[in-house]
Amino acid sequence: MEQVEKIIDERIQGKALVTENKKENTKKLFIESYGCQMNMNDSEIVAAILDKEGYNTTQILEEADLVLVNTCSIREKAETTVRKRLQKYNAVKQVNKKMKVGVLGCMAERLKEKFLEEEKIVDLVVGPDAYRDIPNLLQEVASGRDAVNVILSKDETYGDVSPVRLNSNGVTAFVSITRGCDNMCTFCVVPFTRGRERSRDPKSILEEVQSMVDKNYKEITLLGQNVDSFLWFGGGLKKDFKKASEMAQATAVGFAELLDMCATKFPKTRFRFSTSNPQDMSLDVIHVMAKHKNICKYLHLPVQSGSNAMLKAMNRQHTREEYMELVDNIFKIVPEMSLSQDMIVGFCGETEEDHQDTLALMKYVKYDFGFMFSYSERPGTLAGNKMKDDVPFAVKKRRLQEVIDLQQEHALFRTQQHLGKIEEFLIEGTSKKNPNEWKGRNTQNTVAVFDKGNYKLGDFVMVKVEDCTSATLKGTVVGYSDNN
Repeated sequence: MEQVEKIIDERIQGKALVTENKKENTKKLFIESYGCQMNMNDSEIVAAILDKEGYNTTQILEEADLVLVNTCSIREKAETTVRKRLQKYNAVKQVNKKMKVGVLGCMAERLKEKFLEEEKIVDLVVGPDAYRDIPNLLQEVASGRDAVNVILSKDETYGDVSPVRLNSNGVTAFVSITRGCDNMCTFCVVPFTRGRERSRDPKSILEEVQSMVDKNYKEITLLGQNVDSFLWFGGGLKKDFKKASEMAQATAVGFAELLDMCATKFPKTRFRFSTSNPQDMSLDVIHVMAKHKNICKYLHLPVQSGSNAMLKAMNRQHTREEYMELVDNIFKIVPEMSLSQDMIVGFCGETEEDHQDTLALMKYVKYDFGFMFSYSERPGTLAGNKMKDDVPFAVKKRRLQEVIDLQQEHALFRTQQHLGKIEEFLIEGTSKKNPNEWKGRNTQNTVAVFDKGNYKLGDFVMVKVEDCTSATLKGTVVGYSDNN
């Protein structure tokens, strides 16, 4: 269970984020993020906006003037965790009377005024497209008025906001390239909580990457709900090629072009990206990955189910056969590619045959990593409104365990393929289990631990892999890589 527990922890755990203090700032912000890396990146945007309003971040809840929790609605467990944290905040607020509490992100967008009207546990509610309005909302709170802004935007990308890097290791950073999602998967709240899909100006993306490179960051992850549908025409919004003008077509930048721009301009910087949608994944992107050594050979390629019946019910715009063909082509172009999956077990109407199809697909691909959950109904989604959650809890639990066990088997198989090889790793930090060891990741996103020696954070080193678990490699550094 080591790998599975680690991955789930990374996905849903809250992180109290902190950055450098400025002497001129007199107020203190405690901001905690739950959910995906998009939320972490959004918190960095919020911190940048509030930095200009005189706030330094703190990790001490009790001393905060403003407490913000950036929320996730993708699963019921995430919302339950946030509610418990809000109870904690309000207990502290009874002592620290000056403290104000706000909810940001997807849960704020989903519940809106209910936080203020019914639950009365927060002072302000801010959706993902309204972070610029937080200073105004704080004035509303000070005046004793309700402070809510959950208006979704068709063009907000925060492209002109330089995010404050919170709790950064100084080595890896995230750069958002798209916001929102147009794929109406029946189980998903994202289109309703983050709005329509829009792409960011490539110029602003390259400028943000440049600022990270100037600060000596070594690896950048390009983020979006669906990075493969990135499309920039100069006006900012994703458009239909058929309806676009000839001039727009001539100047359009897709994700393959953007990725190529980044890798070419910054040859010493590693690039990753997440998340991809199988229906939008172009082989042009895979060819760009093959072309550039500094684009990591790792893809997060969610499938959700191995059953065509379930894929149709989920409104996934691909079949299992199309997905398998895509995987075949990916491995033909980049044989060393590693893949990870998202898998939902026990979706509405899932039969035992559907479940066996999922296990068969997993055996076909043999994913390196996996994010696996049993289905939980999300209010406001098509599945929540129209479909019956009819798979018994005990059946979901059993099927999920079978998926986890199989993924564990495949993860060990994949890590064993690294044994005896000498591979490049980027040192990201100290091992959690041994302060005398570094941890780093290779191009396939696999973690290794090794003695610190005379090497330092941010070094690219060559490691001979000598042992492994299903989640971690262990080895010996044999020298620096040519990438330093």
